[in-house]
Amino acid sequence: MGTMMIARTRDLLANSLVYATLDAGLSTLSSGESLPLDVIASRLRRHARITVLTGAGISAASGVPTFRGAEGLWKQFRAEELATPEAFARDPRLVWEWYDWRRRRIAACRPNGGHDVLAVWSRRFPSFTLITQNVDGLHERAGTRGVLRMHGSIWEVACWSGCAGSPARWTDEAVPLSEIPPHCIYCGGLIRPGVVWFGEALDPEIVAKCLEATRCDVFLTIGTSAVVYPAASLIEEARRRGAYTVEINLEPTPASAFVDVAVQGSAEQVLADIDRRLEQG
Repeated sequence: MGTMMIARTRDLLANSLVYATLDAGLSTLSSGESLPLDVIASRLRRHARITVLTGAGISAASGVPTFRGAEGLWKQFRAEELATPEAFARDPRLVWEWYDWRRRRIAACRPNGGHDVLAVWSRRFPSFTLITQNVDGLHERAGTRGVLRMHGSIWEVACWSGCAGSPARWTDEAVPLSEIPPHCIYCGGLIRPGVVWFGEALDPEIVAKCLEATRCDVFLTIGTSAVVYPAASLIEEARRRGAYTVEINLEPTPASAFVDVAVQGSAEQVLADIDRRLEQG
């Protein structure tokens, strides 16, 4: 028998919600309706416009530390105390020590089955867009094409003073860093992580592309808390525009109440089960 998951799907004919406890080894609900995973798979047609939004939950099985719970603390500091321009201006060494620790942890991680499925979908479906809130780079390492990174990348850096000789961001994958804090190769000043910190605005070009991606036929939100905006608003916008909406998460979120299908389970298993149905179909 497969791992237990909880799923909730909308009965379109009755316009009501159907709740079910399902096992990956079963094929139908006791009511006789199709399993939510079957319904999701049926929506993922080759020429459908598909958009996926991922959060920290997609990387959980890879061992990437999160901002929440016990793992959210580093030397008794919370992420909100370190990932800000003010914290960097006050103590760049401390902030870079934290990022160097995170880069070491992430460098030891590998893409999991969830990343792999989405990478395959990015090649299988001509109109596929993946938006991620994660900065770990695991989608790219899995081979996903055209990732839209809302919060930047931990593997990129930028000149803190924005010197004229440097690009907006550039890649630096050194682990460990050769010096802390590291310096700009163009002007000798400090560099900062190429991520969006608390209190900073998102790249307007990326935001525009994310909003455009809500003009889709199917929108899946995977491993997100659905409380961080503006990312959380994307599934709402996709639904407003007529998309079939799906949530895959270990726990219910605010989005669970209004999406067409909500599946509680690990991202890597649920995505593998959906992909298996696609291959069989």
